[in-house]
Amino acid sequence: MKHYAQLLKMGCFTWNELSAVIGNPKTADSLARSYMKKGYIQSVKRGLYTAVDLATGESSVSKFRIAGKITPSSYVSHHAAFEYFGCANQVSYKVEVSSETAFASFGYAGITYAYLSSRIKDGVITLPDGVRVTDAERTVLDGINDFDKVMGLEELLRCLALLPTVREDTLLTYLASYGKQVLYQKTGYISEHFRYSWNLSDSFFTACESRIGESKRYLHRPPIYGDQKYNRRWRLMVPRDLGRITNKGVNFDADI
Repeated sequence: MKHYAQLLKMGCFTWNELSAVIGNPKTADSLARSYMKKGYIQSVKRGLYTAVDLATGESSVSKFRIAGKITPSSYVSHHAAFEYFGCANQVSYKVEVSSETAFASFGYAGITYAYLSSRIKDGVITLPDGVRVTDAERTVLDGINDFDKVMGLEELLRCLALLPTVREDTLLTYLASYGKQVLYQKTGYISEHFRYSWNLSDSFFTACESRIGESKRYLHRPPIYGDQKYNRRWRLMVPRDLGRITNKGVNFDADI
């Protein structure tokens, strides 16, 4: 157990980091095999390991820490980021991992680590516990942009209802980085229903409205939520009975 304490402190580490600790690549290979056999470390995927808490026999670090070590640029995003911030309704057995470098999605310890291409470079933070994750504003926009692929509209709205506040200037900065008219439309429409809990100003919605163009689009495509109605301000076709899916008092049925 000569190196176990140091590896436990590292928590999750690559083969190169393990080799640097040992000081010799050949010795590192031998030690990795020996430590895995003894249950001191586990292989997360090829070239990535985690130290084991000997009291539990499980990884000493969270799934969120592991996500940030998969590639040099990887970080927790989308629904997993909502979960990390305590804004998801239930624990998920999938972690969305955005990265500038592609990797094949894989499973470890009952968790699926699902690759998503990084949308923009803004809004990735490293927290004191070592987790690399999108901040609240980036998480909101990634969720709105990709809800049809990742979490569904219903779960997105439930997560947003649990988010205490956002910084509107930061939202606008990230929206500009995305550069998508449809995202301005969807963000404007959805955020309007959280304007008081998020403390959003009229100028935020004016800024969004100035970037939506003339195109008419659907909030969800294909429209799977029954009857649709047209929201004139945001030029969006939206579900008529969207208000039924949240118990947080958010009125999605009003045409505001």
